[in-house]
Amino acid sequence: MDSRKLALLCRAYAENKKAENIVVLDVRESSSVTDYFVIATGGSEPHLRAIVDEIIQKLKDEHRLRPRAVDGAVQTAWIVLDYFDVIVHVMRPDVREKYDLESLWGDAPRLKSRRRAAVK
Repeated sequence: MDSRKLALLCRAYAENKKAENIVVLDVRESSSVTDYFVIATGGSEPHLRAIVDEIIQKLKDEHRLRPRAVDGAVQTAWIVLDYFDVIVHVMRPDVREKYDLESLWGDAPRLKSRRRAAVK
């Protein structure tokens, strides 16, 4: 699966669990580590867990993909899923504001969100 499609799937799965303020950054020109960042916000520990579980489970069940690494925990309010070409950051609002990844990667183009039905 190409990295753009994977990033869009991660966004759709996060949308399934009502993640907020989802941004997909195309960092191919800025990073030698990955192609896309998907950044999403969850309002509580159970919400973070639900978002992360949805992404991991759907990619495993429907596409036979597993993250190469998972870092962080719901208790730390920032979980990172590393799918090599796509890195997903799921954070509580206060953590997202503090680290402000969108500004750090401010030159990276954002993939536009299309209004469509969520991926089930």
